Amino acid sequence: MLLPDHLSIEELSKYYNQKLVLSDEAISRIDTNRAYLDKILEGGNTYYGINTGFGSLCNVRIADDELAQLQENLVCSHACGMGDEVPEEIVRLMLLLKVLGLSQGYSGVRKEVVQRLIDFYNLGISPVVFEQGSLGASGDLAPLAHLSLPIFGKGWVRYKGIKRKAIDVLKELALPPIPLAAKEGLALLNGTQFMSSYATWSLMAAMRLQKWADFIAAMSADAFLAKKEPYRHSIHRLRPHKGQIDTAQQMLEWLKGSTLQDLPKQQVQDPYSFRCIPQVHGATKDTTAHVKNVVEIEINSVTDNPIVFHDEDAIVSGGNFHGQPLALNLDFLAIALAELGNISERRTYLLISGQRNLPPFLAPNAGLNSGFMIAQYTAASIVSQTKQYCTPASVDSIVSSNGQEDHVSMGANAATKLRKVIQNVQRVLAIELLTAAQALDMRHPTLSSPSIEKVWSALRQQVSFMESDRLLHTDLMIAEQFLEQQIEEYLK
Repeated sequence: MLLPDHLSIEELSKYYNQKLVLSDEAISRIDTNRAYLDKILEGGNTYYGINTGFGSLCNVRIADDELAQLQENLVCSHACGMGDEVPEEIVRLMLLLKVLGLSQGYSGVRKEVVQRLIDFYNLGISPVVFEQGSLGASGDLAPLAHLSLPIFGKGWVRYKGIKRKAIDVLKELALPPIPLAAKEGLALLNGTQFMSSYATWSLMAAMRLQKWADFIAAMSADAFLAKKEPYRHSIHRLRPHKGQIDTAQQMLEWLKGSTLQDLPKQQVQDPYSFRCIPQVHGATKDTTAHVKNVVEIEINSVTDNPIVFHDEDAIVSGGNFHGQPLALNLDFLAIALAELGNISERRTYLLISGQRNLPPFLAPNAGLNSGFMIAQYTAASIVSQTKQYCTPASVDSIVSSNGQEDHVSMGANAATKLRKVIQNVQRVLAIELLTAAQALDMRHPTLSSPSIEKVWSALRQQVSFMESDRLLHTDLMIAEQFLEQQIEEYLK
């Protein structure tokens, strides 16, 4: 597929498993920009990172015959990542977004370098990148260095599921290493593609989580005999936040046709974790929409440095690589998504609390059986850990490069912990799903809505009603897998 000049988050998911091809327009931009840079270098002027050292070594002039070596030295010296390997699905996003940025035609690279990144993407070659090492300013230096090493035959890659030396895979596929030319190492390393890839993955996941959270909340509401009156439009038009209105409408849709809703009301009010679902889930949706706008601007921008303006006859050293827009918003998104887990655990707690004619811990023969007692412990533990992950990274900064880089965003740390928040929220929702299903069993033969009963039935094909205590871990894992792989087909 031709890679367009601008991609939305939704479009990125479509391109993820497609073969990429640069458009003629993109190739023309890249060639024109590189030709301008080559001509400028013939003039003998000094430009940061092109014919000088880097960071606090910016005043050291490099000889013309050492410029190519300078770029490879840069990539090798900056490949200082540590910690866990970045998941391949995010590495692929890094490759795609790096290509998108470089193809804007302001980075001074040759089309051969951009094409090699496309080759990696199309052939399923994933450079081995590590989570730790970026300060979220000057670009995601260490992660992008590891992403770039295989271009000239260094580093490691994963190919067909096996971790191998990059040079061996290049030889196997008859892809000769490409020596870097002036500016190219810096263009590859400066950029926010590590942060923005995690951000892109997180937004895709967030949109799924929000849908799951609404549905599971409706399932729990029916199981707890919570009433749908608080979701009615007449309330929400008086406080017209879009996310709130959308959530209220969605809750009514999921509960449509439920005979449990027709049972006489016994309570005066329902607890907040049921009554305020539109307000809480809706605020998360509004936050996600805001962050999505920021991230879409970011992934379609030029974020390396210096920027080569062939159309303005200028090479400008600036700060587009600084991750502050992402750092602040990824922290914001983590907090917003954590609340989906926070309120979910409260609904789980209520379902096992022995209220509204449900047995304690949803356990038949409670006492001999502990039921879902410890499942709620697990949810509480995960929620507490998630809150700890929500300590903002963006309020931190550590001086680097001898004071030249004296304020950094720490957006990379915001990005990696956001992924952990999302994984945690998914697990908490899986626990609520299993708990709600157990409670619905105890309401039968009175039925919930057709939509909810359909999902209940599908889940029950994989994990049965818990008549007596058993190894509950297995059930929890099945429920999480059900969320990941099956529930979407029922929520269309």
